[in-house]
Amino acid sequence: MRILKAPFSRGGMGKTEGCEKAPDKIIEQCKDLYLNESGFVPSFETKEIEIEQDNIETTNKAIYEAVKKNSEDIIAPRTCLLGGDHSITYASFKGFASRYNGAGLIVFDAHPDCENDFSPPTHEDYLKVLIKEGTADKNRVILVGIRNWTGEEKEFLEQNGIKYFSMKQIMMHGINDIMDTITETVREWGESYLSIDIDVCDPAFAPGTGYTEPGGLTAREMIYAIQRLKLLKNIRMIDIVEVNPNKDINDMTSKLAAKIMTELA
Repeated sequence: MRILKAPFSRGGMGKTEGCEKAPDKIIEQCKDLYLNESGFVPSFETKEIEIEQDNIETTNKAIYEAVKKNSEDIIAPRTCLLGGDHSITYASFKGFASRYNGAGLIVFDAHPDCENDFSPPTHEDYLKVLIKEGTADKNRVILVGIRNWTGEEKEFLEQNGIKYFSMKQIMMHGINDIMDTITETVREWGESYLSIDIDVCDPAFAPGTGYTEPGGLTAREMIYAIQRLKLLKNIRMIDIVEVNPNKDINDMTSKLAAKIMTELA
């Protein structure tokens, strides 16, 4: 797996300072992971994207160009972009979609990230902007793990017919059945992008993030979900975002992110 490091934390409007430390911290935790649960030794090739913390436009351009180039010349079956806050998904998905027209987008997140409509978008509205500008096809977007949203966000999702699975739905139907539904849908798409905001996990398992929302996925449920998605050959790009080492406890969140990345390799 190729890793692109995007240590950017200024897309969180001052709420995500510390996320810039996550890529190095996550990679450091990988040293304690030997075989993944499939019995293979993960292999990583790491590159860092040059960004400017004080200039989100310049950073977006650098991420876009790096992901676009990577999508054109990639040899490894998958690439993982390590953030950083969730605003980096905006430029990254645009770069990916420039190579794969009609690309699908699966997002694991406690929030829909459709709150505002800023330009450039922040970590609270990157998805809304991607959909409104037509970069992301609203019929090929799935949100998983939603449990804290505003009325405006819920209305935006429902007006646009965007498929989502809230934590309430996951608990009512079970993670197994939900993943059956998701994989049956995504396998019919073309090349697809998986975005993982670590706050989709319950803070008991991932305390090191800006928004600790109770009632999320367990670490085991998260690992199960991505192991199921790994079987889909059309998921070519992944990002892991919102890990904040400044807020972590005993590196629990960085370790979980490393585990997720290792299982996807």
